[in-house]
Amino acid sequence: MPIQIDLGDVVALLALGLSAYSMKKTFDFNKRQNEFIDTNDKLNKLLLEKEHQDAHHQRKADISANFIKIGKNNRRLKIFNKGKYTAENIRIEFPDGNEIILESDIRNKFPIPILEQHQSVELLAEVGMQSPSRITVKLTWDDGTGKDNDKILTPTVV
Repeated sequence: MPIQIDLGDVVALLALGLSAYSMKKTFDFNKRQNEFIDTNDKLNKLLLEKEHQDAHHQRKADISANFIKIGKNNRRLKIFNKGKYTAENIRIEFPDGNEIILESDIRNKFPIPILEQHQSVELLAEVGMQSPSRITVKLTWDDGTGKDNDKILTPTVV
């Protein structure tokens, strides 16, 4: 018994092929769409994390210290705020001892009630031949991120 193929069978076979092709294209599109959604979610999370960090940095002071040379033999320890937020109640300590900075100058200037962004305070230093070339300084302050933030520095006498 011979198989007879008429025009209706050809059209049905073409419709089946077109349907299979359409299903594959839809599956591929949905796969790409899901990948795009996943990527978009990851980017949104990264953006939110970056915004959170930026907001945190906007409320943070960054107190630092360096020795500066003024004139031929005058040296000073410059304490400055390079952060974006105002520092309050700035305190200074010398964990390894203080052989360079004048104690009277420290008593007169510390604790500093407020140090705005880019403001600084200078402490007189007495540097002689037997003076150490470095000094360890611990700075403690309060800012928008909390109380008792601290930083330990070891500036070199220039």
